[in-house]
Amino acid sequence: MKKPNLIKNVWIAMILTLSTSVFAVGKSEPISLTPEGRKLEEHYSKMLADLKVEITRLEPKVDEQKRAGFIKQFGALGNVPAVTKTVMGNEVAVKYGPDNPAFVEKQKEVLTAARVVMTDIETFLSGEEALAVMAKFALLTDATPERLAGFAQQGEKEKLLIDGLLNDDNLVVQVMTLGGATGGCYGQAMRNYRAIQEATKRSHEGFFQVWALAVSLQNTGDTYVYPDAPAAESLVKYYLNYLQAYDDGILDPAFSELGGTGWNYRFVFPDSYTLEDIDWIRKVLRNYRPDHTRLEYRWRYCRIVRSDIPYTSGVDRSGMPADLSNIQKFFLEGGICGPRAFVGQISGYAFGIPSRRAPSPGHGAMAHWTPDGWTTVLGPHFYFCSHINGMPPMDFLLASQAQEDPKEFKEALMCEWLGKALAEDAPRDFGSSGGFWRLLGFYKRQAIVEDQKIKDIGATGEELAESNESSEKEEVEEIEISEEFKKITVAGDGTITIPVAACRSPKNGEKIRFMESIDGGMQVHYGLAGRRPELLSYTIEIPQAGRYEFTAHVCSVTMNQEFLLRINRRTLVDVNIPYTKADWMDTEPVVLELKEGRNRISFTQKAPNKGLSIKMFKLKPVN
Repeated sequence: MKKPNLIKNVWIAMILTLSTSVFAVGKSEPISLTPEGRKLEEHYSKMLADLKVEITRLEPKVDEQKRAGFIKQFGALGNVPAVTKTVMGNEVAVKYGPDNPAFVEKQKEVLTAARVVMTDIETFLSGEEALAVMAKFALLTDATPERLAGFAQQGEKEKLLIDGLLNDDNLVVQVMTLGGATGGCYGQAMRNYRAIQEATKRSHEGFFQVWALAVSLQNTGDTYVYPDAPAAESLVKYYLNYLQAYDDGILDPAFSELGGTGWNYRFVFPDSYTLEDIDWIRKVLRNYRPDHTRLEYRWRYCRIVRSDIPYTSGVDRSGMPADLSNIQKFFLEGGICGPRAFVGQISGYAFGIPSRRAPSPGHGAMAHWTPDGWTTVLGPHFYFCSHINGMPPMDFLLASQAQEDPKEFKEALMCEWLGKALAEDAPRDFGSSGGFWRLLGFYKRQAIVEDQKIKDIGATGEELAESNESSEKEEVEEIEISEEFKKITVAGDGTITIPVAACRSPKNGEKIRFMESIDGGMQVHYGLAGRRPELLSYTIEIPQAGRYEFTAHVCSVTMNQEFLLRINRRTLVDVNIPYTKADWMDTEPVVLELKEGRNRISFTQKAPNKGLSIKMFKLKPVN
């Protein structure tokens, strides 16, 4: 790994600040309760105490020999020796987790022992009444009576939000199955949720309801992205924006089918990006690189990092236009790990793909959902990350896998909640230690993964974490272009329109990629890859010799570009490319002297060039 320079250290600090912000939620100054608040706290405390008593009565009997066998097996995990792995150039000792083969094999024995215990508690795990009791206990424990009272004492509306939650067993179960409220802030979560439900009736049913609740539970700060607006108000704006994008067919086709309990919907909204940036990135992918919206899911959308955000250190952004957002600035010159991870994240967020930051020591990367499971991108595997969404990274991965079976996942939660009620220690070191019931819940999750044959799909593009070079050879896929997209036309005023696909040899190469436009036409992208210039050559029949204004219909996301025209193998003409900010726009006209009959015009860009997308060229006679 390269030694981090000062600029890189600044970016790493920013990554850690942004990615650990979840820890700050709910950790504000101590709550000052009013007399009414203290009464409410007593009420919630009694409710919690009564539930705890009820839960302890529900504890099922387990055969002592089976219990002892399970305890003995997981106790031996701590004796598994560590192995050494090379991760991004550094030697790392791996004791726990899937990168230690001996640990994996021993954990299979632990899981076998856990399954033996589970046969004794099947009746307990299938009880719906027990599920509701335990879910409410888990909620009150996580929220704390003091925090609930602090919210409820603010007014009748706030108290009704808490009462409405606690009196609805089905909602309580759903809330806790989705992972509970970030920072234990259930009052704010319910404020968010009810605001979204008031804004649109569609958020009351189906996946729309799950999505509304999940994002409300995830984003429980006083504000969300916009510092001058209440969180609920901002979340409503995001929900309605995404709802419109869903209706317009802009969001990914999988958005309505993220599967499992709905837990993935917690992560479809950005953690720090404005709606302006979200809308802009949608435009970038749809106009500038629509091919990236059709890739297999490991690289879908986030491929824009590999193609357009080169790994470059020492970028000075101080002279860039002040009206550009940071995301827009990253496209101008690229950046190191932080900017690349940020662009990759927002590219998924914009289309409803669940995403998270995935920092590791000295490096910033990202993680996102695919139909085959979560993957880390532009960085090491989950095991080597610092945390994901405030969770130990392997615990995050296991949760993402186990929630794919909602029924069995709830049973795992019941074991964990029972362990909490009995004041057991939480699992540590990926199931190597902890209390009996809480560990049983952990291994119930692993049983789900094994039974459902859910695979860990690993990391994506790790070799590109701090490099522009990939060990994987990128396959260049050819595309069949219909003749209708190659037809040159002449308007009544003599203007000749030349579709970009009308070139002599419309084939894809390192730099040139033909692709379908979002609107159904064709366009070409002339990219950053490769060092040798590539040509697009056109043969045009000119009815009358003379001067013609040449324009190109282009889309760009960078500044200070120009391309080169070669006219009839003799004349060279430079054409300035406007900074279109991902819109489609014509270049400023340049005048060409063309002969009657056949003329050849060739287009190229000099290396090193920046990306450009083109739909057509026009030649308009100069009167």
